[in-house]
Amino acid sequence: MGTKVKTAVKVGSLELANPVLAASGTFGYGREFAKYLDLNRLGGVVTKGLSLEPRDGNPPPRIVETAAGMLNAIGLANVGAEVFLEEKLPFLAALDCKVVVNLYAEGIDQFAGLAERLRGAEGIDALEINVSCPNVKGGGVAFGVDPISVAAVTRAVRENSDLPVWVKLTPNVTDPVPIALAAQKAGAEALSLINTIMGMAIDARRRTPRLANVMGGLSGPAIKPVGLRMVHLVSRAVDIPVVGLGGIMTGEDAAEYLLAGATAVQVGTASFGDPSSCQRVADELAQFCAQEGVADVNELVGALKT
Repeated sequence: MGTKVKTAVKVGSLELANPVLAASGTFGYGREFAKYLDLNRLGGVVTKGLSLEPRDGNPPPRIVETAAGMLNAIGLANVGAEVFLEEKLPFLAALDCKVVVNLYAEGIDQFAGLAERLRGAEGIDALEINVSCPNVKGGGVAFGVDPISVAAVTRAVRENSDLPVWVKLTPNVTDPVPIALAAQKAGAEALSLINTIMGMAIDARRRTPRLANVMGGLSGPAIKPVGLRMVHLVSRAVDIPVVGLGGIMTGEDAAEYLLAGATAVQVGTASFGDPSSCQRVADELAQFCAQEGVADVNELVGALKT
């Protein structure tokens, strides 16, 4: 056996035991997956998108399998801030891994209010602003495609919270770099990318959309090339860490994102097929490093030869 691989990474001021987090919207509030894996062996858990008030989300059907991926139009269904603080956060706060709360709102004032409501809550390590969800009629992509709006939202959350702020960027733009730079300038400590890509599925025999929402967000292995490209572009343009996600199914997938420039990664769609995926990917990444003679996982970050 060789020397044990060092897996700890720093995303801004936040130190993770390893670079693998569970992605928002794919892992519930953590407890739902506790019987499938040891949550304390993850770098962190990113919660379902949280809004000030509870949301029912979109009507079903709202998930459909596609070639090498899936479409979802959940619509950010969640329990709302009050129930989250009372019923969900105590479990998360007891974990050894980091807890990142993903925030969703339909306006800048709502983002500010949500950040303020969570201020001082024990057990939250960072906030991830969702300016990029393509499955809701208000907010979401409307914010994410405009650098000025992204900056305004980032600033509003930053001013109403003492926690590190991550901004989750949309891939549904021609060039993510101006938006990334706007988020950085407004106080983001890290950037997460990518979110899902807009798509749709059709039942040709019924001549109907397969999603009640008609369109949804494409995720899974099909979008990994897009995620890698955007992480590569953004990580070279900004001075803050990038958290990569999009189609990560294995430890080697995670290594590819680190090589592209990500400091950490999030595993999402993989958890639908294998609920233990996050832990498995973390273990496989460490194994990959050992096999490749990499003593510290940070050696991979941005080490792509171009």
